[in-house]
Amino acid sequence: METGVGKRRPYTHQLVCAGAVLLAVLFLFPVFSARAADIAPRMLLLDGAVAGPDIVAVGERGTILRSTDNARTWQTATTPTGATLTGVSFAPDGQHGWAVGHDALIVATADGGRTWSQQYQGENLQDSFLDVLAVDAQRVIAVGAYSLFATTANGGRSWVRRKVLAEDYHLNRLSRGPTGTLYLAGEHGTLLRSSDNGETWTSIAAPYDGSFYGIVPLDRRTLIAHGLRGRVYRSIDDGASWEPVATPQPVLLATALKLKSNFLVFAGQARALLLSRDYGKSLVPSPAALTTATAELLEIPDGSILALGEAGATLLAQP
Repeated sequence: METGVGKRRPYTHQLVCAGAVLLAVLFLFPVFSARAADIAPRMLLLDGAVAGPDIVAVGERGTILRSTDNARTWQTATTPTGATLTGVSFAPDGQHGWAVGHDALIVATADGGRTWSQQYQGENLQDSFLDVLAVDAQRVIAVGAYSLFATTANGGRSWVRRKVLAEDYHLNRLSRGPTGTLYLAGEHGTLLRSSDNGETWTSIAAPYDGSFYGIVPLDRRTLIAHGLRGRVYRSIDDGASWEPVATPQPVLLATALKLKSNFLVFAGQARALLLSRDYGKSLVPSPAALTTATAELLEIPDGSILALGEAGATLLAQP
């Protein structure tokens, strides 16, 4: 069984327990230039989402931050919890959003992230949600450690716990393709697909049996899967077959982002910052990498990139 550093704990738990991380993100490709300043309070931030024209980021001790000016300034939202929040997602309307985290907790907003209320908490407070995906303002899916899976079809008025795996593997990340197909990546080679907004899931044959931290759908047929030890795989037939992509750094890749330019950016542990300019066929390192770990990369409304991690948020702007 292949595991990451300190596994079976999820990667976000590793960040929670890590020492201070200084994010110094710099792309030396001409597409981007970095602003050498932290732009959010120096706290652990684990995920972010675009909410209409605004940005919402979540992290330790129940922190929820909101920016209305493309991450130049931030306001702290009042939240009903002190539990670490690990994932956030907004419906296409930009108003209805959900954040999930430790203590089996789900909190929700109906006003674009200005105010939040607790919507669900599981009976076992040792459970941790790791990610959430809002399909629309009614249908939401939350996943987490040890096969934790919960869904709502009524905007969160009620949540249903379900079992989508026979094994208690961590379910790390949800994603949605351009035609609405959902993907789920997790431990021990777990790759799942849903064509009915999460009602049913089918397994995708995995190219290795280690942990995956995400599937990035590039188009209707092309997928990128990323995981431990720098492993990246590319499929051009919606996961029926996979080809390995050579990576210059054998480290855990926690996050991958497809930009509107069709560039791909990967980040994770050990100063890894990898770029692809050929639709995922090859990866090259940035000469100036991250200082240590990054939890999430996010493309924000003005085209800039936001790097989220233990030092807070760092902005990367197009020239």
